[in-house]
Amino acid sequence: MAERQIELTAGAAPIEGPAIGDFVALLKPRVMSLVVFTAVAGMVLAPGALHPVLAAIAVLCIAVGAGAAGAINMWYDRDIDAVMARTSTRPLPAGRMTPGDALGFGAVLAVGSVSVMALAVNWTAAALLALTIAFYVFVYTIWLKRRTPQNIVIGGAAGAFPPMIGWAAVTGDVGLGAIALFALIFMWTPPHFWALSLYRSGDYAAAGIPMLPVVAGSGETKRQILLYALLLMPVSLVPTVLGVAGLAYGAVAAAMSAVFLALAWQVRRRDGHAGAPRLFGFSILYLFVLFAAMIAERLVAGAL
Repeated sequence: MAERQIELTAGAAPIEGPAIGDFVALLKPRVMSLVVFTAVAGMVLAPGALHPVLAAIAVLCIAVGAGAAGAINMWYDRDIDAVMARTSTRPLPAGRMTPGDALGFGAVLAVGSVSVMALAVNWTAAALLALTIAFYVFVYTIWLKRRTPQNIVIGGAAGAFPPMIGWAAVTGDVGLGAIALFALIFMWTPPHFWALSLYRSGDYAAAGIPMLPVVAGSGETKRQILLYALLLMPVSLVPTVLGVAGLAYGAVAAAMSAVFLALAWQVRRRDGHAGAPRLFGFSILYLFVLFAAMIAERLVAGAL
């Protein structure tokens, strides 16, 4: 493993033990909430049913597994987190927690979440959960993030697995519908993060992270954002084509994708990073609305 280029300053070790809030911060609650939401969508859309108690256990395992990956990510990235403005107040770079505490916490949660998923739900869902954690830690965090501008493209698979885990928790396998949900998040991830990196490029450059704007410039990043926004529209309609979602979802997906594309076009045309914060904010709303529409449509259809 290459030697870190950025070292924490001396005296960063905490004087007192970490607070409960620091352990919560390690779990990356905002990221976890999106992971859980898309996983629940996979469970709702999957054919068949799961006992409510087992469903609750599955959701808890997915949440804990996502938190475990976040904690280990913070342990490994504590040096670059100390340099970047948006991450410098995290527990490790701020000196409120030791690296050993974070790594041990994440490892225990990872093993525990996968074990409980295997014993209480099924082995397929457990294997996918283990794959997700391993992919985020070893493939994205350790291998890709500091080495290639394609870190988000390839590493984005980690964030796309949760609906597949939810689907597998119900069915015990992975169907075309689950793959369609995976593809939707996988295609959404690059323009989402590239919009963020456009107006945070100084942070990434200072930390030595080869995000696309740092390596290829804003012009190429904007072109890639627009390209992915174009590809995202047909991908968002695949659940309707496969019958996983209905026409109501299809209409919502088409409308939201059109707005996404329009905002990406504005970013492409304007100078600097103008429009990028707006696109980044909308991208979060975009994914939430699409998965909420699929869940709502399925629940209404079931009630009727």
